[in-house]
Amino acid sequence: MIYNMENDISQTFEQNGVVLLKGAFKEWVPKIISGIEKNLSNPSKYASENDVDSGRFFDDYCNWTSISEFQDLIINSDASKIAAEVMNSDTAQFFHDHVLVKEGETSKETPWHQDAPYYFVDGKKTVSMWIPVDPIIDTGLRFIAGSHKWDKMVRPVSWADDSDFYEGDHNWLPVPKPDANPDNLKILEWPMDPGDAVLFNFRTVHGARGNHTNLRRRALSLRWVGDDATYVERPGRTSPPFPNHNMIDGQILRKDWFPILYPKIK
Repeated sequence: MIYNMENDISQTFEQNGVVLLKGAFKEWVPKIISGIEKNLSNPSKYASENDVDSGRFFDDYCNWTSISEFQDLIINSDASKIAAEVMNSDTAQFFHDHVLVKEGETSKETPWHQDAPYYFVDGKKTVSMWIPVDPIIDTGLRFIAGSHKWDKMVRPVSWADDSDFYEGDHNWLPVPKPDANPDNLKILEWPMDPGDAVLFNFRTVHGARGNHTNLRRRALSLRWVGDDATYVERPGRTSPPFPNHNMIDGQILRKDWFPILYPKIK
């Protein structure tokens, strides 16, 4: 199946920093579920069991080369083409995968944050694809529309305990609290079906509700960068860390670690 994006999707993405694609990966849901369950049964060294009062909040990343279902999706689906189109980029370079599972009755919320400060990536052309494999009703992601255009980035925090992710004062914006202080912020969220995808810029501020249902909330995120992406030094260990990458400020991300998957090689 070739997913055909409507003309206004890229414009909406540019304006809001986030857009919903209905049914983009519907046919891939069984394979994604299989990959997530493999990841849960055999976590990597980067896996985290986030501190929760109830339930379970699991996340893990960088497993696509060892989980065949993820590799098949990333290489053979339309994900790379969709990424290039929505980023308005000539290329789509794969950065990493990320599994996120909130089991039923998991009260912990995902704190408001941007992805960009955790990454060693600089560039305006970036996109995360968040793909749930369970129905999403009041358990999904929430976004601050237009926040990808803010001049400064939001202070990154540890998901485990909300402490500072990097040491020292780096002139971050304070973590926003849209529910307590709306300040004319426009919040976007959607109910989602398995195989839908919400696409958002690495700099778009987002968070997630706790899962107060008795249903699972499993999702796979695919992270892509475009043709303006370069390495940037952060003030500490990034997430993911990618040790021994040997890149320097301003360098294009090494293609042997982060393959360019669009245009597809014939």
